[in-house]
Amino acid sequence: MTDIERITEKVFSNQRLDRQDALELFDKADLLLLADLAGKRRRDLHPEPIVTYVSDRNINYTNVCVSGCKFCAFFRPPGHKDGYVIETSDLDKKIEETIALGGTQILLQGGMHPDLDLNYYINLLQHIKSKFNIHIHGFSPTEIAFLADLSLLSIKELLEKLIEAGLDSIPGGGAEILVDEIRQKISPNKCSADKWLEVMKTAHHLGLKTTATMMFGHVEEKTHIIDHLLKLRNLQDETNGFTAFIPWTFQPGNTKIDVKPATAVEYLRVLAISRLVLDNIPNLQVSWVTQGDKIAQLGQAFGANDFGSTMIEENVVAAAGVKFRLPRSEIVRLIENAGYTARQRDCFYNVITAS
Repeated sequence: MTDIERITEKVFSNQRLDRQDALELFDKADLLLLADLAGKRRRDLHPEPIVTYVSDRNINYTNVCVSGCKFCAFFRPPGHKDGYVIETSDLDKKIEETIALGGTQILLQGGMHPDLDLNYYINLLQHIKSKFNIHIHGFSPTEIAFLADLSLLSIKELLEKLIEAGLDSIPGGGAEILVDEIRQKISPNKCSADKWLEVMKTAHHLGLKTTATMMFGHVEEKTHIIDHLLKLRNLQDETNGFTAFIPWTFQPGNTKIDVKPATAVEYLRVLAISRLVLDNIPNLQVSWVTQGDKIAQLGQAFGANDFGSTMIEENVVAAAGVKFRLPRSEIVRLIENAGYTARQRDCFYNVITAS
């Protein structure tokens, strides 16, 4: 029996894959076999042929950041003429537009701004909650770790204050690759992999649900991708706090990392392997923002059960020169033309509308 035959048997008998299994799939598995195996794992988790999406907007409250990540084309250093902190009137307008378009949440993220103290974030959350009935999916672990240090608070103390002010859940940004060897090369001023995981673990124990992400296709090797997935799986075994995983490919335009973009085939391989390794994270999301509509549509056959956000607004990937746009009607069409049923969801993956 070959290694691939052995791994196939493990998948079809619902056994957990280990690190070596995942590496064997990377090296030896045919692309269509990966689709078959990931599809099987997806059907185990989601027997109904339903693909969900969420209607929301990405609001970047600032682009000022001291991290200086080599992969980011969006940030501006402190004092830069193009740096900004969002005006309250602009924020309100964006949320009003989101609600008018059927949006149920906002993704609120920014940079590691050295001049925004804890009061700014508390006031920001309280202002939104006082005016709008909308879910706040906000502040990546890197922002939270930075603000905790700035405020001389523990991660737990800071999160408790943010939750009290109105934070509803945490996005999985800033994960990149959860291996410090890689983080030191592409984002040396960001928190460590262990600190990122600590923020998520603490959030989960406080009752906050979160997502998890992975940005690949830069300087990492396949072993680093697998280690990233296993660290997420191990934490999920402990906390069961991750609702979804979103892998996406690095976009090199306008950045300081000169590599060729990952191919669609490479993306689909990682998507399928993610579904197979992350047997305890219920939802897997395609990245149409980086892959475009056709590859995202195909991703549903590689283990994904969620089409992500309508993204009424998106700035970070767009800054790298990638500007795919998909209205809600087109997302529904792409899902249904692939043979699935489209359903709008909320942040916790509860279905809220027929389509």
